Amino acid sequence: MTSPASLKNAVIVITGASRGIGLAMALRAAQDGAKIAVWAKTETPHPKLPGTVHTAVRAIESAGGEGLACVTDIRKEEQVAAAVEATIARFGRIDILVNNASAIQLTGTVDTSMRRFDLMHGVNVRGTYLCSQYCLPYLEKSENPHILNNAPPLNLEPKWFSNHVAYSMAKMGMSLCVLGMAEEYREKGVAVNALWPRTTIATAAVRNLLGGEDAIRRCRKPEIMADAAHAVLTRFSSECTGQFFIDETVLQEEGVEDFSSYAIDPNSELLPDFFV
Repeated sequence: MTSPASLKNAVIVITGASRGIGLAMALRAAQDGAKIAVWAKTETPHPKLPGTVHTAVRAIESAGGEGLACVTDIRKEEQVAAAVEATIARFGRIDILVNNASAIQLTGTVDTSMRRFDLMHGVNVRGTYLCSQYCLPYLEKSENPHILNNAPPLNLEPKWFSNHVAYSMAKMGMSLCVLGMAEEYREKGVAVNALWPRTTIATAAVRNLLGGEDAIRRCRKPEIMADAAHAVLTRFSSECTGQFFIDETVLQEEGVEDFSSYAIDPNSELLPDFFV
């Protein structure tokens, strides 16, 4: 059984783990000796985005874990089915699913093409639902099963929708998966929770969409989400489900008082994230 204090030997699927928050979560779990299946699309280097499934696996193994590269577009059922099959063939079970992969575009109704609308809903909502659907039969057999979605609290204030309704709908769809699946699987002992950052996190999306290096300086490092995810995933699933966690609050519960080490620039004012 996975120890409440460690993820040693836990088999973890993380979507979108070739870079950013997903990779940081993978590396934190790898430090415990976890076995991590990286489900992501990037097989060859991208000119504007760092990392591939293969570089992620190498980093996981350097950090002390075992890695498996699964080139997966989570919008495509046959690829998700193949990734599950590969994960089970390699590791024999699935204990944890982290639905981290997301697509973002912060545009209004007229300026959001249907191609981008479909991408956001295909990755964020459909992808989360599809990966959960395929992993749940295996999670039910685990001794301490968790699903953790990189999704915001259910906040229906109009201000969070008015400027980018398509993106907000897609992220809230991930949150609704938490609301429904947590209750559906409560008696079966599968924990389903969400984790969201208090402040913006230094990722390629922030650099590309929110103002480049100036915005990055006002962010926290992905490691704060990784440490918070570790804290949630090492709790007993039977006692921790249906929650919409905020990274900073989770770590405060773990006794963390000084968050300055997570700041990209400790002298810059932090940017609050959406939905909180």
